[in-house]
Amino acid sequence: MELSRRTVVAGAAAAGLTAATIGSAQAAARGRKPTKELFGTLADGTKVHRWSLENGGTRLKVLSYGGIVQSLEIPDRHGRYANVSLGFAALDDYVAKSPYFGASIGRYGNRIAGGRFTLDGKSYQLSVNDGVNSLHGGAKGFDKQVWDVEPFTNGSHVGLHLHYTSVDGEMGYPGTLRVKVTYTLSRHGEWRIDYEATTGKATVVNLTSHVYWNLAGEGSGTIEGHEVAIAASRYTPTDSGLIPTGELAEVAGTPFDFRRAKPVGRDIRAGHPQQVTAKGYDHNWVLDKGVTAKPEPVATLRDPRSGRTLKIATDQPGLQFYSGNFLDGTLVGTSGHAYRQGDGLCLETQHFPDSPNKPSFPSTVLRPGQTYRTSTIHSFGA
Repeated sequence: MELSRRTVVAGAAAAGLTAATIGSAQAAARGRKPTKELFGTLADGTKVHRWSLENGGTRLKVLSYGGIVQSLEIPDRHGRYANVSLGFAALDDYVAKSPYFGASIGRYGNRIAGGRFTLDGKSYQLSVNDGVNSLHGGAKGFDKQVWDVEPFTNGSHVGLHLHYTSVDGEMGYPGTLRVKVTYTLSRHGEWRIDYEATTGKATVVNLTSHVYWNLAGEGSGTIEGHEVAIAASRYTPTDSGLIPTGELAEVAGTPFDFRRAKPVGRDIRAGHPQQVTAKGYDHNWVLDKGVTAKPEPVATLRDPRSGRTLKIATDQPGLQFYSGNFLDGTLVGTSGHAYRQGDGLCLETQHFPDSPNKPSFPSTVLRPGQTYRTSTIHSFGA
């Protein structure tokens, strides 16, 4: 359901909260002008700011470093708030050891085999940072860049325009790519991401967001009880390096069937060869709707304990579901708790991994004169 001002207040009242707390809930339901504060300073002296947005019962904090969602707070069925996005309390941790927590990903989300592709008869060698492959744009992708941030208010919406220019040859990619990512909070508390990019040379582009979700609250433990539904009857199996083989396999009769909602943990240890390779789920689902002109519903996530729900709509053809398989207890989050395997999951709207090397996959080529545009909407409820 939509988290309107009335919903937030009713939830607070039902929980027996004080008048002051209900007043706070009322304020949270209204949009507020984005504010910023210093979050930290990089080794070269560049300042990194944290922007805070609030609207319709959703509270969002975004860093200029990597366009990172540092926290996203929403209420549960009793009106109690929790941060449902994994992340760090300090900038140094994002710089030194983040597994893309909350980051804006580019130029190419997911993997490209061997860090190589050929376009218009010319071969390009990319930065390799995942074994022999290139992952999420290379060793210094968009997640490790400082973005220019411009706040805005537009009627009942508040948000941020994030700008970054990736020069020709950065991480091996051709063409100077000018990127704008817009984060918007609606009066209903929806978080919308709009991506836009233009290029000076033919190139490949696949932008996405890498939030790790735990709707019970960051640092609260495993997401295996979360219920997931994905509107996809096929997925893309991978080789040992998590590169798609090119096959579009049916999910029917396999642990990859999420056409009806089921707990993440129900089949995660089923022993399917694809799960053994990925140590769980780390695959691209082929959305039944394909590429669409506007965002359409593709996935839902629900935590039975808190009642919190997330619905995702996108115009993209794929969704990468990653079950946090490589979290190993060495990373300590904003709450001071260590993140262990399965303590968060990602639902990344995207084009397919390794599309530049798979002609049968939807194209990710962007040419001069064209504008790359894509949108994803996150709707929260309880």
